[in-house]
Formats: sequence, structure tokens, C-alpha cells
Amino acid sequence: MNIRVKFTKTGIARFMGQLDLLRYFQKANRRAEIAVTYSSGYNPHQTMSFSAPLGLGATSEAEYMDIEVTQSAPSAEMVRRLNAVMAEGIEILSWRQLPQQSKSAMAVTAAADYLVYFRDGYEPEDPAGWVQSFRDFCEQPVILGTKQTKKKTEQIDLRPMIHRIEVTIEDLSSHPHLVNLSQKEQIALRMRLSSGSVDNLKPELVMEAFDCFRGQKEASRALQVHRMEIYARQNGQEEAESGLISLEEMGEEIE
Repeated sequence: MNIRVKFTKTGIARFMGQLDLLRYFQKANRRAEIAVTYSSGYNPHQTMSFSAPLGLGATSEAEYMDIEVTQSAPSAEMVRRLNAVMAEGIEILSWRQLPQQSKSAMAVTAAADYLVYFRDGYEPEDPAGWVQSFRDFCEQPVILGTKQTKKKTEQIDLRPMIHRIEVTIEDLSSHPHLVNLSQKEQIALRMRLSSGSVDNLKPELVMEAFDCFRGQKEASRALQVHRMEIYARQNGQEEAESGLISLEEMGEEIE
């Protein structure tokens, strides 16, 4: 039985790396008495995989873990059992059964929604000027960014990987999963970017390109990234918006 688990990663948990997260859930599954299957071989391990890794220090309300289990209680009971053993910053949001031949979350991921905002005390001195400059940046037909791999550094056009970006002024203080923000209205950027194994664009790379556009360097600690949802392409559709479905919607609740 293939299961997709949706969970948050906030607070102190945002500093957990992907390997730490893997080890954490291996222990949590045992404590919650989840009937996870194990691989065969000399060193068997739990059959588990995660969606696209989140940058260290970023928060999220839409992380996904795929596991294979031999049996399952109703979804509500499984969520309750896992939350009973979760540490601060990680909350299980849903437990859904996937079709038998479904691909992993990482394999099907096509895009992700992000919220980017200024940490408390790091807001720009000229908010109106900053917003106008960012809008000018977004109107460029070509948005150049520097992408670094293990072997080389190259300039690429980020535009094809940007589905949409919206600049807003809003009060984020009531959002339950955000950190490092003030209690007043502030600038926020809502982005939908390509994500996954084929095309993968992180908000940090977009903001670095914006710094180059302005000819200034923003302090890396000035901005906070929060992932809001991850999407897959459904039924082979190519349309950037209408062809997307959240990873959670690909599974069904167990009654």
C-alpha cells in the first residue's frame, strides 16, 4: 500500500537537513508503530522517499513523504498517531493512499508555490521604490540568473521556469507557519516556480538575479522563504496552470 504523508517544517525544524529528516522519520515511524515495509538485502531500510528538498532555514506547510506500508488504519487515526510522536516544528497534515503504480513525489513534481518576505527588522528603507524596482525586474523578457553545479557555473534564462510572481503588501502575522516577521503590513512575494528533477528554480536564485538587476547585494539573512504547496503535472497536460494538481490531491483519504 503506497501512502503519501503531508507535513509542515517550521520553527526549529527548518534547520534540519534532508538526511536528518530521513533519520527523524525512520524513528518516528517506529514510535508510532507504522507498518512500514523494508527493502531487502544486507542492510534493509524503510521504503521512504521525500519531495524536492527544501533549502536549509526555509519553512514549509507542504512537505511530502512517500512510504509503503503493509496495512493502515483510517487516515485520521494515522495522522493522530504520527502527531503524537512529532517534535516541535513538524506537524502531520494528511495521510493519503496513492494508486498502486504511482510514481514518487520527487519524480512527478513540476512546480511549487513560495511566499518570500522580509525578516523582522530587515525591511527596505524605501518600500515603494523596492516594489517598483522588482516589478521592472519581472517585466524583463529575459531574466538572467547564475546557476552553480558541482562541475560549472553558468548563466541561464530564468523566465521559462517562472510561472508567475505577484508583489503584495499584506499582514502575515496571523499565518501559523511563518517565522521572523513583524506584526505590521509588509512586502511579500508570492511565486510559482518550476520544481523537480527536470527544471528546478529556487526562490533564492530569483532574488539573487534581482540583486544583480539592481546592482546591489541584499543581506542573505534579510529574506525568509516559505513553501506553500508542491504540484505535479496531471494527465500529460502542458498548460502551466490548468495542468497542475497538488501532490496531496493525487491520493485519497482512507475511511
